[in-house]
Amino acid sequence: MDAFTFWKTVTMDGADLLERVIALLTDHGIQFCIIGDQAVNAYVEPLVSLDLDMVVAVDQIAQAEALLADQFVVKSFPHSLNVALPGSDLRIQIQTDPRYGDFVYHATPRRVLGLLFPVADVEDVMRGKVWAAQDPRRRPSKRQKDLADIARLLETYPELEPLVPSDIRTRLL
Repeated sequence: MDAFTFWKTVTMDGADLLERVIALLTDHGIQFCIIGDQAVNAYVEPLVSLDLDMVVAVDQIAQAEALLADQFVVKSFPHSLNVALPGSDLRIQIQTDPRYGDFVYHATPRRVLGLLFPVADVEDVMRGKVWAAQDPRRRPSKRQKDLADIARLLETYPELEPLVPSDIRTRLL
C-alpha cells in the first residue's frame, strides 16, 4: 500500500476532501503551503495524523474562504478556518494568524504522505511549532505533541536550535 492510500484509509476520506480542497485552491490561483504536523512529516520520518494544516497568502484569505464555503463546511475561528465534509475524518485547518503570512513565499514542493505539495520552509515549520508549543490556549496534549515535533526536527536539523527558546529546550531534556 502506498503512503497516500494509507493516509486516505486512516482519515477515512471517502469524500476526497483533500483532493477537492487542493484542486479548488490551485484552480483559482490561491497561494498556500502545508504547515504543522504534515510539514514536519515532509522533513523527518512521518507520523500519522488526521490533521492537515495549511496557510494561505494573507491577501487571498477572504477569496479562499468564499470559494471553500461554496463547496465545503467551513467554520471560522479567530485564527483559523476549519474545512470539512461529511464522509471524511480528515481535518483541514487553514491558519489565519498573520504571523504565518510569509510562509507561502518560502515554501518549496515536498512530498507529504506520497503527494507533492508546497510545504513551508523547515525554519518556518520550526517557528510555527514553537508558537504552538508556547500557546497556553492549546490543550496540554497538543503542546506535548508540538514539543515532540520540535525534538524530531532538531534531531535531523540541529542547526535550527537557535530558533528554539531556552524554556522549550529545557522541556525537551
